[in-house]
Amino acid sequence: MIGTRSAATVVVIAVSLTSSAFAQQPKAAAAATDTQPTLLGQYGDWGAYAAAPGGAKVCFALAKPKTTKTEPVGRKRDPSYVFVSTRPAENVKHEVSVIIGYPFKTSSDATAEVGTAKFAMYTQNDGAWIKNVAEEARMVDAMRKGADLTVKGTSGRGTTSTDQYSLKGLAQALDKIEQECK
Repeated sequence: MIGTRSAATVVVIAVSLTSSAFAQQPKAAAAATDTQPTLLGQYGDWGAYAAAPGGAKVCFALAKPKTTKTEPVGRKRDPSYVFVSTRPAENVKHEVSVIIGYPFKTSSDATAEVGTAKFAMYTQNDGAWIKNVAEEARMVDAMRKGADLTVKGTSGRGTTSTDQYSLKGLAQALDKIEQECK
């Protein structure tokens, strides 16, 4: 499971390296290689992307946080993202994950909240995934209907972070990646 989730992380890192302002990418821009994601469309605060690393198609919806808080205040970290990926070749649909922007504290969990619904996430390096895979569909459904997603975690240095993501446009971005990655 970690191996396939790491593959998705590589795609997100490629997105962050391709453009620090992914929402500003022109829709008609063609990817230089099949590993670079192509923007399928921008929907509110979410971008829908497709890529084919190693020839296997991957589609995902991606957003940056609207607000970020760290404690202690002012601690530096890399950009953070939340994404929902679909990998048909691996029978993966709507896998939720987070790139937090720093290595998580070893053996720590992160949390994701949508309204009153809370989801535990296990962490590895700078990534987090839902702990109970059976709850992933419920989480995606809550995200489709919700206004905001809040992700909390602790770095290896003890810095706590709270990132709030707008869910505006997520439902449309998910619909687009479902069309693209059947």
